[in-house]
Amino acid sequence: MSELEALGATQLREQPAGVEFSGDMETAYRACLWSRCANRILLPLATFAAPTPEALYEGVQSVDWSAHFTPSETLAIDFVARNSQIQHSQFGAQKVKDAIVDQFRATCGERPSVDIQNPDMRINLFLQRDQATLYLDLSGDSLHKRGYRQAGGAAPLKENLAAAILLRAEWPRIAAEGGGLVDPMCGSGTLLIEAVMIAADWAPGLLRERYGFLAWQQHDAALWQRLTDEAAQRRDTGLEHLPPIFGYDSHGKAIQFAQASITAAGLDEHIRLAKRDVAELRKPAQLEQGLVVVNPPYGERMGERETLEPLYRQLGERLKAEFSGWEAAVFTGNPELAKLMGIRAQKQHNMFNGALPCKLLRFHIDPEWYMTEQRGPRPAKPEELGPGAEMLANRLRKNLKELGRWARREGVSCYRLYDADMPEYALAVDLYQGEQRWVHVQEYEAPKTVDERKARLRLREAMAVIPEVLALPQENVYFKVRKRQKGAAQYTRQAEEKQFFEIEEGGCRFLVNFTDYLDTGLFLDHRITRQMVADMAKGKRFLNLFAYTGTVSVYAARGGAKSTLTVDMSNTYLDWARQNMALNGFDGEQHQFVQADCLEWLKQGGVYKRAKFDLIFLDPPTFSSSKRMTDTFDVQRDHPAVIGAAMALLDAGGTLVFSNNFRKFKIDPELEARFAVEDITPRTLPRDFARNPKIHHCWLIRHQ
Repeated sequence: MSELEALGATQLREQPAGVEFSGDMETAYRACLWSRCANRILLPLATFAAPTPEALYEGVQSVDWSAHFTPSETLAIDFVARNSQIQHSQFGAQKVKDAIVDQFRATCGERPSVDIQNPDMRINLFLQRDQATLYLDLSGDSLHKRGYRQAGGAAPLKENLAAAILLRAEWPRIAAEGGGLVDPMCGSGTLLIEAVMIAADWAPGLLRERYGFLAWQQHDAALWQRLTDEAAQRRDTGLEHLPPIFGYDSHGKAIQFAQASITAAGLDEHIRLAKRDVAELRKPAQLEQGLVVVNPPYGERMGERETLEPLYRQLGERLKAEFSGWEAAVFTGNPELAKLMGIRAQKQHNMFNGALPCKLLRFHIDPEWYMTEQRGPRPAKPEELGPGAEMLANRLRKNLKELGRWARREGVSCYRLYDADMPEYALAVDLYQGEQRWVHVQEYEAPKTVDERKARLRLREAMAVIPEVLALPQENVYFKVRKRQKGAAQYTRQAEEKQFFEIEEGGCRFLVNFTDYLDTGLFLDHRITRQMVADMAKGKRFLNLFAYTGTVSVYAARGGAKSTLTVDMSNTYLDWARQNMALNGFDGEQHQFVQADCLEWLKQGGVYKRAKFDLIFLDPPTFSSSKRMTDTFDVQRDHPAVIGAAMALLDAGGTLVFSNNFRKFKIDPELEARFAVEDITPRTLPRDFARNPKIHHCWLIRHQ
């Protein structure tokens, strides 16, 4: 409608199959010449009731057809009926034709001939609930036929659909700002040519040789000549300031088709074509902004989706790698495939390609909009879900109801919803609540005796069921495989996305990361332990060893600790700990951080040799063999020496909280003889980990 308004149309009103508007003859001509999106411009001639064939015939004959064309012109009739007694379109068209030719035969003894393919005059009758509206088709042939298309490749876009895509993608604004355009799958080149026409202020109908009004008796040839001369001048001026436009395709035939149409349009000097695969997509040199527009294949037939998944992933990878700061528009009949690009659409527009519903997805190529690609299998389709999937869904709903009620009562925002409750679905499902809700899914590594294909299908079922039950978008589901870890693998970086989300726990704010490491930065099973530290911390000098992301230090500071010292070997985790502390307002000098191998640091009596601590948290890994360490560490073998060294830093009356997650761990009896050792494991296990009582062990250790 905005397009018609710009052309001078008034009294615009949307109709089921188009837009009704008012205007003079110049407005009608301009609509034919300049409309980029319309199929036809129809001039209403008469409206009448047509409940019967006789009434239809009489209504058509009420029009003086000699005022519109002569018997020497050829004729074609388009007839559409809806909810009317006359339903047969061919019969209705025959009746309209009979009424017109009978009138000519009666008045001048001659009759016009019928030419269905290329008529001089096309008459359109629309019958809705027995009410007929008779139109003269001013456009003649469909306006999408611009006059430049040569033999096209498979399923080329119609020109007016291509123009609509570009207008929705705000190509006029981007071009006016000096941005270029790239189509990496240009096919027959329709998007490229339409992009030139839009950017160059080129009337899309200027190349057409035939219009319905050219044979019309009331045609104003002088007016039409003036409008086409004006359009030609605007085109010539616009081409002088055209931004760079590039088209690529991996198929040589497509490039040939595109080149033929580009040549026919006279645009050889304005569009640069090259045979290039999506994997080779690069940003054109010296172009810092622009639009990537693409109409990739949709995968409509069975089995095609799997073959197209790598293409969409690759497109997303190239956009993120090469086109930062640009905008992109992807027109697809399969929006699910577009999710594999890994970029969140800023806007979506529903459109049709013929009868096929499609979406135009618009993107800002900026890290802010990048999605974390799901690591794991794609979700199963509804028809692939077996009985087990429904059982899993029911279990998740039950847990969500029971644990959700508990979590709300206790003020818990992050908790374990499911922990291999059903052995065949061996997963841990953790919920994290912040500004959004996220779910972190970990698959426990299956034994080699389990059929790999069945395990894969069950996992795909789970990945379909989990977001549905939790009412989450798929991009908020993060997946990892939890294998038995060796050495420092638990802390090894698994990705480089560096995307952090803020969550809240116990009045503290923490940053979590769902992609880059096996764990998220917050051990949910230590929720109670952290609170215990906070309850003991008031006025205490606190030491956090093997501190990880410093969450326990945050709790100690919130509990009123006089000072905190956070020690970890990893600079990455120590920086994370600093951010967590600062996020909660604990960034004063009393809160210190030390990057060191905790074992060596303890052997040396700590950097602060004369310092004593009133409260120490010691949570070492089960096993570690980091390159930064002088020796390996085994918690079962080495815990007596580590605890002994830590106790040397603990002041009289102080408390050491010792924890580890080695399921078979046994504390050394000699420690129980030297110190007062209290096993508090049952008190530190949250309700959401009740199914896994060996998730960790925990003791309070004091001097006797």
